[in-house]
Amino acid sequence: MNVPAQPIEVLLVEDDPGDELMTREAFEDNKIRNQLHVVRDGQEALDFLYRQGEHSDAPRPDLILLDLNLPKYDGRQVLERIKSDETLAAIPVVVLTTSSAEEDILRSYRLHANAYVTKPVDLDQFIAAVRQIDEFFVTVVRLPRGIV
Repeated sequence: MNVPAQPIEVLLVEDDPGDELMTREAFEDNKIRNQLHVVRDGQEALDFLYRQGEHSDAPRPDLILLDLNLPKYDGRQVLERIKSDETLAAIPVVVLTTSSAEEDILRSYRLHANAYVTKPVDLDQFIAAVRQIDEFFVTVVRLPRGIV
């Protein structure tokens, strides 16, 4: 018997309004109770994670969905900062990007990304991919709780 999963805090780092909308739609369509927070560039992602500026009361995310191609700091730089900071390193990061370049995949894993997912162009496939990520990290994987 499946116990209902406890909702988690998800940080989406995404500068494309269309991809943000599709991700929100995937959460809503799937009746995902998780709290989705959205930031639109690398600097805002770091502000959220370090609780600076307008994000001073931001919750600590349980999962980060990170695009690679971002303004200000790109996703690779954000990933490197997260995984090199002992206060953030335990937060799972799923790279969710349009790039299928082998060098991006390899570099992301070398920077300790927990998963790399190429965004499907098709709306239904995109929604299915986000649902699968959510399902895996919410119902299958045990996430660290209470990270400060």
